[in-house]
Amino acid sequence: MSQLSILPVRLAEREYDIGIGDHLLTNGVAVEHLLSLRQSEPIVFVTHPALLLRYVTPLVTSLEKEGVRCHTLVYPPGEHRKTLAGMMKIYSGFAQAGVDRKGLVVVVGGGVLGDMVGFAAATFMRGVRFVQIPTTLLAQVDASVGGKTAVDLPEGKNLVGAFYQPSAVLIDPQTLNSLPLRELRSGLAEVIKYGIIWDKSFFERLRFLRKSLLSRDTEALGEIIRVCCEIKAEVVKQDETEQNVRAILNFGHTVGHAIEAATHYKVYKHGEAIAIGMVSEALIGEKLGITPMTVTAEIEAALSEFGLPTRFPKSLPQTEFFDAMMQDKKTVFGEFKFVLAEEVGRVLYGQTVSREVIERSLFD
Repeated sequence: MSQLSILPVRLAEREYDIGIGDHLLTNGVAVEHLLSLRQSEPIVFVTHPALLLRYVTPLVTSLEKEGVRCHTLVYPPGEHRKTLAGMMKIYSGFAQAGVDRKGLVVVVGGGVLGDMVGFAAATFMRGVRFVQIPTTLLAQVDASVGGKTAVDLPEGKNLVGAFYQPSAVLIDPQTLNSLPLRELRSGLAEVIKYGIIWDKSFFERLRFLRKSLLSRDTEALGEIIRVCCEIKAEVVKQDETEQNVRAILNFGHTVGHAIEAATHYKVYKHGEAIAIGMVSEALIGEKLGITPMTVTAEIEAALSEFGLPTRFPKSLPQTEFFDAMMQDKKTVFGEFKFVLAEEVGRVLYGQTVSREVIERSLFD
């Protein structure tokens, strides 16, 4: 993908652009966007140590040549750091840098950092503008788009957060060249999810592009990133705060999040847990007569082809698993809510499932 592709996200009360293009972090495009959004100084960058010299320092150098003051906060990676205690460090960093109500915060990193900094931007001084520059596939196709920001509690994932849209999202597929293969596969789980919930032809296209995607062909990656962002932008446009149809984006996440929490975020990458969750929720759909066995087999085959895990860990303590599910934001009055697939490309959301059905589907 050599040309810059601009995807406008037009919501009821706000709008912003997603820019997708090879080398946009190094060819001046990102700097131009940031200059156009600047209303105050400094521009504050938040990133991980491993990304500082590769991506952030060149951006800061270019902006400073334009006379713009910048400040950089470095925060270590890891889901276990996505906490309220971690938020305090980011808030203090904003305050010490002198961020004001017209300030601009730029987050350069993966989904965990994007979630945290987005929530910090939503709440610091009751809201400052922020830009997402996601550097993992998972963040590029999911976490950076749609305005969900949050941190975890010991009781569960993403329990404290807000809906807060970025001022822009800038995606450079070239950042995926340095991504570990396991992280790339993790992101591809979310990509496959879009095909299952929305578009069967896209699902089939992904299977066709498998070798190109796993070998990091930037044309193929740019194509699938754009399609995923288009799908998510359309869903969010219809339902920004997840009152109805946006819930389809949670396919695989009810079980997946519970697996992550019950294993203390130490065993599975997020996308790996979601891959297991999608197959698990297809099995639950089978038990309820909603998901045909052929659809479950199709989902499992596609995920396996990309090297993702699909088998539910039956050794998981049931008590811990169901305790985690009870903390899920989608659980209402103690009822477990699921997205269930009728076929590839069409799902039902808001489906109530009993604990007994879940146990028979996953633990028997």
